[in-house]
Amino acid sequence: MAMTRPSSRTLGDLVDALATATPAAPAVVSGDECLDYGTLKRRVDDFARALLARGVRHGDRVALVVSNRTEWIVAALASAKIGAVVAAISTFSTPRELAWSLEHCGASTLVMLSAFRGRRFLEPLVALCPELERGAAGALDSAKLPALRTVVVLDGPAPAAAFTLAGFLALGTAVDPAQLAAAQAAVAPSDLCYILYTSGSTAAPKGVTLAHGPLIDNGFEIGERMHLQAADRLWLAVPLFWSFGSANALPAIMTHGGSVVLQESFEPGEALALIERERCSVYYGMVNMARALLEHPAHPGRRLGAMRTGLTIGPPEDIALTMRALGADQLCNVYGSTETYGNCAVADAEEPLAMRLERQGLPLPGMTIRAVDPVTRRPLPQGEVGELAVHGRITPGYYQAPEANAEAFDRDGFFLTGDLGSIEADGRVRFRGRLKEMIKTGGVNVAPLEVEHVLMQHPEIVQAYVVGVPDAARGEAVAAAIELRAGAASDSAAVIAFCRERLASYKVPTRLVIRAAAEFPRTATGKIHKPGLREELATVVEPR
Repeated sequence: MAMTRPSSRTLGDLVDALATATPAAPAVVSGDECLDYGTLKRRVDDFARALLARGVRHGDRVALVVSNRTEWIVAALASAKIGAVVAAISTFSTPRELAWSLEHCGASTLVMLSAFRGRRFLEPLVALCPELERGAAGALDSAKLPALRTVVVLDGPAPAAAFTLAGFLALGTAVDPAQLAAAQAAVAPSDLCYILYTSGSTAAPKGVTLAHGPLIDNGFEIGERMHLQAADRLWLAVPLFWSFGSANALPAIMTHGGSVVLQESFEPGEALALIERERCSVYYGMVNMARALLEHPAHPGRRLGAMRTGLTIGPPEDIALTMRALGADQLCNVYGSTETYGNCAVADAEEPLAMRLERQGLPLPGMTIRAVDPVTRRPLPQGEVGELAVHGRITPGYYQAPEANAEAFDRDGFFLTGDLGSIEADGRVRFRGRLKEMIKTGGVNVAPLEVEHVLMQHPEIVQAYVVGVPDAARGEAVAAAIELRAGAASDSAAVIAFCRERLASYKVPTRLVIRAAAEFPRTATGKIHKPGLREELATVVEPR
């Protein structure tokens, strides 16, 4: 049954509409807490009034350094409700990266955890802003972060000039509800709601801006491709600070009146128990998660029969594995990026399986995708591989980055994705890899994605990453870093032999290293840092 498109054009209005229509329907599950939509609205309003009490106004930036928990969603929706812009900062951030992000977005307010999964945030913040330890709560006057006036610490004690959550919320009781209503009424669909930071795999991170109206519209269209209903429960261990969580999963499920089940950080045994207990029906995750679930000793005994659909991306074997691990027979293949509001093409959950395995689906309504010549920008015929360019619901631009904006869009206003792909004869998108990662060895192009796919077919390989490294004879050489399963019998020679049986000789890695999971260089968002990997592999001696 098709759902009705929400009439709400801002996130604050969407929360209110859901609370009015279905106040007792479940909205957010986090740990032992379950919030219905009526309670979620009250929490959001309380937080929004406290923001107003602290002088947060339309266009101000509210930074979040928070894991997947109720407070992330409440703080984000409260900020959006009064027209403030959420700057979502990764909980993988180092002290340097945290300082850079806060300075870049010019946050007036920071909502944070003191620490998470071994990373400490409060101590480096105090080192950056020693003024936090002086004066009274709310009297912060930082020399290094002059815009920052309010810090809210969600866990544990707060420094003298910061607030605990309870102390912060108490401020809002003095704010007239009419003030909140007036602030909410001033928010327009075209106003920014998010700054989401890209991984910065090639340079400093870019702050991708997203607006209320397109976020709601695109989330609804994504949900329609999955055929979501109000009874659906979406399992989310992917971080909310990634667009896959905040700009995709959250608006997709909310525009359909369903609920999100948060896992604070992914652990396969806990995930299996959570998915079973909450009868989750929608999967949002990557193949490494699905593989970990499938291989966990508890998997055979878990009842996952409620799982039906969801989103993932990868080669056909990865998508098939994910379906097998979750029992999600209507899993959807997707294509998109943060700049395209999470996805711009999604396979329909009811399409034939073969079509969902091989292609990333039709463009969403309101989206136009074409393949263009990377040099001339000339649109290419159907089936021909070029750079994918997207028009429709795309980012208004990178925050405070005019040079990046000038490079990101063509003269027709299409966003240039940097991805290789084609538009097939049936109009569906077929992703072929990253344009900038293409390896040119001996004058011949090699797509790292293809080699990675072959490596991942090896039964003992857990993850694989391929890059080009400088080579005097060939210009570039194909290099790979892999992780093997515990107790694997294979070595580098055996893996290269495996590749030779499946790849043309020029595509076979000539340099290959085996790494433990913790040894792969990563970005602040936890993704593999390919420039760092390329630098490491450039020093590896090629076997003779």
